Amino acid sequence: MDDCRDDEIARGLRERKAEAWTALYETYFDRIWQLTARLMGANATAVADVVQETFMAAARSADAYDPVRGPLWLWLAGIARNQLGAYYRARWRDNRVGKDGDLAPQVAERLTQWLANRHPPPPDALATAEIVAAVRATLAELNDDYQALLTARYCDGASVEQLALWGRCTPTAVRSKLARAREAFIETFTITCDRVPPAPSGRKPD
Repeated sequence: MDDCRDDEIARGLRERKAEAWTALYETYFDRIWQLTARLMGANATAVADVVQETFMAAARSADAYDPVRGPLWLWLAGIARNQLGAYYRARWRDNRVGKDGDLAPQVAERLTQWLANRHPPPPDALATAEIVAAVRATLAELNDDYQALLTARYCDGASVEQLALWGRCTPTAVRSKLARAREAFIETFTITCDRVPPAPSGRKPD
């Protein structure tokens, strides 16, 4: 993205010019779709909904964009992650069926063991729509580096050596960053779980 073009779009957004919104959409639609689809999977309808909400939220908050804090893409990607988190928190809340109340501590421990490679695949208990939604909501709230690293390692199956090659660093550096990313994931996952209230006691499992 050309910096001058970026500045022109940002200025137009602040001035509420229609052509600036068109330029923002045409310039960043594909990247926002790819970012969203990578975290949401093959559900094109849900991806389309989140992408639409992202651009609508950007339209509502144009005055909040500050070029000094980073390029236009980072601002828009941050909005997309917020919309992803909101989508999955709402979905998780609607589908929450745990019999014993809050599952966060138990699930967080199992996730920790999996991410630390003490379990080859995720435990069966994590393969529910409820937990998948919580995991994706958590990934959406991490910074771009941690998000990409965890997705590549644990969703795409990339080896530490491959990650080191792609990142032009040593395997030791990758392992260190993975450790920090895992810690951030577990901490964020637990917070995400804690702030979603359990389903009403009278509700029947879906």
